[in-house]
Amino acid sequence: MIGLNTEKTKELAQGLNELLANYQVFYTNVRGFHWNVRGEKFFELHAKFEELYNDLILKIDEIAERILTLGFSPEYRYSKYFQTAEIKEAKETADGRADVEHILNGLMFFIKKQRQLLELSGDAEDEGTNSLMSDYIREQEKMVWMYSAFLNKK
Repeated sequence: MIGLNTEKTKELAQGLNELLANYQVFYTNVRGFHWNVRGEKFFELHAKFEELYNDLILKIDEIAERILTLGFSPEYRYSKYFQTAEIKEAKETADGRADVEHILNGLMFFIKKQRQLLELSGDAEDEGTNSLMSDYIREQEKMVWMYSAFLNKK
């Protein structure tokens, strides 16, 4: 449809659907963190979690639309997301420090997964997906630094 190799874009679309599943589960976790956080850093974390889930919902839409642009269908069923996603539902959501740790681990997971998709998109000569993944990685690397600083990690 957009002049790319169909076999290569099929593999890429599958990887993007896996990424989409992980983003959806992560998004739901962050919403839970936002709603349920308690304690000393409540105001700061409540606002940060809202900022993050608003960013995630945009990324979810962009990934789904990229899958469509490649000529495939994005998955939309949570039953499939839970089967596919490596990120799992958070069990506890009231401890702000634990929530930030969960977010930090999720961001590092996404960076790794998106780097893998960069390789696939480069092989497929898919500059659209390549650009999207590069932008996400750049943003998330900075977020890893910031959340690590909050946790006083190096």
